[in-house]
Amino acid sequence: MYLNTIQAAYGARKKLKRVGRGIGSTDGKTCGRGHKGQKARSGGYHKVGFEGGQMPLQRRLPKVGFTSRTKKFNAEVRLSELDSLGLEVIDLQLLIDSNTIPAFSKTAKLINTGAISRAITLKGVNVTDGARQAIEAAGGRVEA
Repeated sequence: MYLNTIQAAYGARKKLKRVGRGIGSTDGKTCGRGHKGQKARSGGYHKVGFEGGQMPLQRRLPKVGFTSRTKKFNAEVRLSELDSLGLEVIDLQLLIDSNTIPAFSKTAKLINTGAISRAITLKGVNVTDGARQAIEAAGGRVEA
């Protein structure tokens, strides 16, 4: 393969429409623009969404919703999931290695769902107040 032999794939480049080449071409004389008016002039066209001065649809409708860009990096862990791991000391890397949370997670938060029956030590994982009480009631502790 040589640089001078590279070509676009067949159909990738569409031929330009040649207008103004006589009445037999179907796009002669006015070149498919009709007669007079702003759209017939060169350079004449309104911006996208313009409705003739009426308030455009995208401005009439209210702004709704929000999508967090950091949400996918924050994972939630249940108490019952920690109980099933069967380990005493649990940190973020261990949760990733055990496939409890996704590998791209940067933070994790323990929520009070389910129950925990044994003492564990939690390191470097955020905890809700209810989950902290449940861990301490089971004889475990939470380290920052």
